[in-house]
Amino acid sequence: MSFALPAFDTVAFVAGTLAEDMGEGGDITSAAVIPATARFSGVMDSRDAITVAGLGLAEAFFRALDPDVTVEQLVKDGDRVAAGTDLLRLEGNARALLTAERSALNTVQHLSGIATVTRAYVDRIVGTGATLLDTRKTLPGLRLLEKYATRMGGATNHRMGLWDAAMIKDNHVAVAGSVEAAVARAVAAGIARIIVEVDRVDQIEPALAAGATHLLLDNMDVATLRGAVTLVGGRVPTEASGGVRLETIRAIAETGVTFISVGRLTQSAPAADIGLDFDALPPASAPVS
Repeated sequence: MSFALPAFDTVAFVAGTLAEDMGEGGDITSAAVIPATARFSGVMDSRDAITVAGLGLAEAFFRALDPDVTVEQLVKDGDRVAAGTDLLRLEGNARALLTAERSALNTVQHLSGIATVTRAYVDRIVGTGATLLDTRKTLPGLRLLEKYATRMGGATNHRMGLWDAAMIKDNHVAVAGSVEAAVARAVAAGIARIIVEVDRVDQIEPALAAGATHLLLDNMDVATLRGAVTLVGGRVPTEASGGVRLETIRAIAETGVTFISVGRLTQSAPAADIGLDFDALPPASAPVS
């Protein structure tokens, strides 16, 4: 099974990650200790209840070093599984599987950790009508993967980068001179999606009048958020952002905001506790003459 994301080069990612780990000398431990023809079978399992993400990438790591490896994905990305669930079963060349093990595990642990945290936030706002968004607070080089993981957890991707929408923040406003001037320049540039960060209610009408298509209500308390949403009156989508935590997101969602963006989905998610245990297989039988 292949792993494919738009604009993401799986082959290059896998090759680069393995090259980083193997360096110029390769896996000297496996080469010294494990016979070249030895075979392993293994099971990847979760030690905690998690939301799964990244199994296709794990398979790609093993297959890069052993093209003949047999891999069976026992669950799917996006599945919620209980502690002790087997995620993936594989069988192949022992050296290859051991060499790829850490890269495969690191990736699945990281992405499943993000998906699991995301799912917890999504569950907290069920029934409110608000949609959870991720942010650009991602590790360099891993944005597409981390945003994939938030989707597996039930979130919706916000901007993928600087190119797909304008987001006018306080520093832009400081240079432009005012919210109105900053928005007007974005409109004049022909930008269709213009997100404007406002941290005061009195900035809302000027931003809307100038052409904002989405308002980011930054670091507002619940009462202020509720008033801001009422003032906007559905003219554009509203987004609550800044300091959102699991224990506060429900109250924020109940103010009527359209979206809630949470940087900690990708910025602070702990790795999921996932292991991979191998067993040696008996040597293959000699061919019958």
